[in-house]
Amino acid sequence: MEKYEVTGMSCAACQARVERAVAAVPGVASCSVSLLTNTLGVEGTASAAAIVKAVEDAGYGAAPKGAQGKVEAGAAGDPLADRETPALKRRLVLSLAFLVPLLYCSMGHMMLGWPLPAFFGGNYVAMGLLQLLLAAAVMIVNGKFFAVGFKGAVRGAPNMDTLVALGSAASFAWSTLVLFAMTRAQADGNAALVEEGMHDFYFESAAMILALITVGKMLEARSKGRTTSALKDLMALAPRKAFVVRDGRELEIAAGEVRVGDVFVVRPGASIPVDGVVEEGASAVDESALTGESIPVDKAPGDAVSAATVNQSGFLRCRAERVGGDTALAQIIQMVSDAAATKAPIAKVADRVSGIFVPVVIAIAAVTTAGWLLAGQDLSFALARGIAVLVISCPCALGLATPVAIMVGSGLGARNGMLFKTAVSLERAGKTDIVVLDKTGTLTRGEPQATDVLPAEGIAEEELLRLACALERRSEHPLARGIAALAEARGLVPDEVEHFEALPGLGLRARLGGSRLAGGSLAFMAKECALPKSAEICAGKLAGQGKTPLCFARDGRFLGLVAVADVIKEDSPRAVQELKNMGLYTVMLTGDNERTARAVAAQAGVDEVIAGVRPDGKEAVIRRLQEQGAVAMVGDGINDAPALTRADVGIAIGAGTDVAISAADVVLMKSRLSDVPAAMRLSRATLRSIHQNLFWAFFYNVVGIPLAAGLWYPWFGIKLSPMIGAAAMSLSSFCVVSNALRLNFFKLFDASRDRPGARKVFQAGGFRPAQEALAASSCTAVLGVKGMMCGHCEAHVKEALEQVAGVLEARADHERNAVEVRLSGPVDEGALRTAVEGAGYEWAGCEWAGMALSSPAPASEASPSPAEAVLGVKGMMCGHCEAHVKEALEQVAGVLEARADHERNAVEVRLSGPVDEGALRAAVEGAGYEWAGMASKLAVQTAHSLR
Repeated sequence: MEKYEVTGMSCAACQARVERAVAAVPGVASCSVSLLTNTLGVEGTASAAAIVKAVEDAGYGAAPKGAQGKVEAGAAGDPLADRETPALKRRLVLSLAFLVPLLYCSMGHMMLGWPLPAFFGGNYVAMGLLQLLLAAAVMIVNGKFFAVGFKGAVRGAPNMDTLVALGSAASFAWSTLVLFAMTRAQADGNAALVEEGMHDFYFESAAMILALITVGKMLEARSKGRTTSALKDLMALAPRKAFVVRDGRELEIAAGEVRVGDVFVVRPGASIPVDGVVEEGASAVDESALTGESIPVDKAPGDAVSAATVNQSGFLRCRAERVGGDTALAQIIQMVSDAAATKAPIAKVADRVSGIFVPVVIAIAAVTTAGWLLAGQDLSFALARGIAVLVISCPCALGLATPVAIMVGSGLGARNGMLFKTAVSLERAGKTDIVVLDKTGTLTRGEPQATDVLPAEGIAEEELLRLACALERRSEHPLARGIAALAEARGLVPDEVEHFEALPGLGLRARLGGSRLAGGSLAFMAKECALPKSAEICAGKLAGQGKTPLCFARDGRFLGLVAVADVIKEDSPRAVQELKNMGLYTVMLTGDNERTARAVAAQAGVDEVIAGVRPDGKEAVIRRLQEQGAVAMVGDGINDAPALTRADVGIAIGAGTDVAISAADVVLMKSRLSDVPAAMRLSRATLRSIHQNLFWAFFYNVVGIPLAAGLWYPWFGIKLSPMIGAAAMSLSSFCVVSNALRLNFFKLFDASRDRPGARKVFQAGGFRPAQEALAASSCTAVLGVKGMMCGHCEAHVKEALEQVAGVLEARADHERNAVEVRLSGPVDEGALRTAVEGAGYEWAGCEWAGMALSSPAPASEASPSPAEAVLGVKGMMCGHCEAHVKEALEQVAGVLEARADHERNAVEVRLSGPVDEGALRAAVEGAGYEWAGMASKLAVQTAHSLR
């Protein structure tokens, strides 16, 4: 977006005129004008010269705002400096210097009996001349009202200054005419008529209107300055100096002069000047300026550092990677600035009214004056009513109602590590109905951790963990890193092993001293040692909790189990509950397998689980969800980018990838899920402030204009002085801005005001992607793949198979040792086998045309010779349906386990022996679903053949 500085705007009418003028320029796709920051944002191919000319033709000034309108941290000058308030203050002081004696002469002696110089005793013409001169002086001091106001009127674009200028000029012109009439009466010797003319002077009104409007504008300017305080604070964080090493010498230069690739040094207590990477040294860095986290972050070689963060302890030598406007701080400043420059959809109503407001008010004033004259009132009375209408009307309040709240809201979010890129995202976040949460890295930590250490009898827990770490520390598998991290946290120092051997997808072997160590999956370890029945049971329970059990043995003796899992973040359950208390429906969306996903979902407390979805499938899920309400998607990875873009509001976790952050509308710098409900609260509070501002802006004008016009005078004798109208106008915009400033005291993390029980009811099962294209594939197959141990293995196999030409989708399940693939047509079995073995796993055959390989039951649930079957069940739409069918079937005698999959319209059942098919059918139909046949023995029916 190209940004421009616009000068000469005074109210919402000016804003609307500039927008109309720029929108008419060929090549302009969209534009928005901010009355708050006096900026113009333009998207499209139109040249800067054409845009500037359009603004100038509309009667205003414009100039490009830097290169691509970027706000750079540390840039020279202060683009947000309040230059308006000092000028208004000078005008007000000068105005008061002339206004005070004017009021003394015009009203002091009449209302309060204050004495006047003897020269004016009975000399009413001289007194009138003095008032004329003093009023004219005030009008000259405030000549900008007349210059801008009448210029706008001549160009057909009247604004607030036009209303003020008309009101003041009309009062002055009428009073001058009265003064000339008094000189005629004095020449004729009509003293009574001369004295009567003194009561028709409005010189004090002409001057007072200008002074009061100036007071209001000064208060408004000061308040507007406070709304940009968050942006000013961010810009003030930018370091001004940097110490770089060039040609072996350390030089002090301006931070803006640092180039990419420069080596810079940061001593304790100094601010880091640009974004870079630590090359030498170690320290703790305070990153609270960017993330809001008060705890310093340890930095070592290879770690990234950001501009405006503070080095607290050690000496750091870093290499610059992002400088100037590319640093994280500059991008944050740019986001907040862009949010203020864009418009929220709610502002459209005020924009439409503002565009016609001033002409309508002028027309009302003219009709008011003419109406009172026709009603028999004298010209003085009628003119006073018309002037009051002009000066009480306030288009500024309408123009400021939305942008001041947006600026304060986005600034408050920035101070708390929540960056709203546009005003649209700030508004939409508060209107969300459904929150979709990615699993890995969003609900969970994204890094496997050892969660359970279960030693065998006679083995100490520390010994099991130390030996497991000795074996796993040589492995590159993510599960191995989880075990090594736990051992390190407990202060255990593992021994060095020899003859290390990694069997991809199966396990590990090595020698420690004279002993032989082995570790891996249950199936692999069954060949390495004698597994007790208790180990099989424990492994089954751990797998049911979404964890990956790893067994370890020494010299053929079972040592115990270590379970590894991508554990849920500490704040995830609380954050999900807060979202639900706010009336939002929560959905977990993941590419992981169903069993692991449901285990995590149970811990987090989400309403709905959608598992096994590819990145493009996630985007389809969001589209389906949007049929039922506004959707916010929360994610952190590259695979979340399509869904983040498709959602009404995309929310990226700050520790995620650059792609996800670029695709999102909101960025959470602290990478914690509890910021999601906080961002929703902030959005709702900002919307409330906007609604309040718009209400009072409309209410003020709807009530004030009829009052000023004297509508209630015939019945209640109520009439409004033009000076009172000017005072009301001067305070209206100040009140709107002050109301928006109350947002600064809003408590984002206070969940006590969330209203439980306000949630919408959504259609059951309405959240699954259609997958029509995949379902229509011409061929399906299930591959036997051995050696997969966890979700990471599944992802590895899935990625390898989907690289094979003709493979539309692959769904791996390490518990079944199977991968279900959908194909666009015939595919060479050898290519599939090569892909599996190339990924480091064992090929175990392939069944085509809907026949799948049998999957061995988990060891923990093994029975001597259990029979297996797959039932065709139609009508299941969601996880709740699956649970209903599962419960019904497991009540049938002989059914050991039922696993339902509504996407395949199938239920896998394990049987202890022969079971009457009629009993199974009765259970399915009794649960309210449609029976679609049964494949017995070891055949597994796929969705293709069932449909």
